[in-house]
Amino acid sequence: MAESGTPEDDLSVPRAALNKMIKELLPSVRVSNDSRELINNCCTEFIHLISSEANDMCNKSLKKTISPEHVLAALDSLGFGAYLEDCRSVLEECKTVAAKKRRASNRLENLGIPVEELLRQQEELFARAREEQAVIEQEEWSQLQAAQAAQQQQLLQQQQQQQGNGHVQPPAPANHAQDSAT
Repeated sequence: MAESGTPEDDLSVPRAALNKMIKELLPSVRVSNDSRELINNCCTEFIHLISSEANDMCNKSLKKTISPEHVLAALDSLGFGAYLEDCRSVLEECKTVAAKKRRASNRLENLGIPVEELLRQQEELFARAREEQAVIEQEEWSQLQAAQAAQQQQLLQQQQQQQGNGHVQPPAPANHAQDSAT
């Protein structure tokens, strides 16, 4: 048993799971809280015993991960050989359920739409996205041109105002380097 104050104190079968197992196995029997606590402690000790033995088996076989075979061998070596067939059937059931979950997690299969149709829909989405991008780029280009036209219009108005006030500025020379070279 784990000594008080160690981190192992928190390791036990969850209370809800234990209560569910008791209710399923003994539906018409009332079990006191002290008895439930004793059952929980026994379960925890059994799990520690089996996992410790399975770990020893794993180390002897020079493996780093405890496999179901190590657990079954640990059960047998600790004198629980009578439970091996039940454990094997539960293991097969778990493997079957896990395989079904893996297959069910494939979202494409769950849609019920053929892959060809999904690819066609994807291409339509890409085409729509390209069209929308082209429209956005055209709008941005139009806005840029409008801004440039407005800027040119503003410069033209400023020049006209300056001419109207009698302040005529000559146009700036295009290239000073050419004028001084001649």
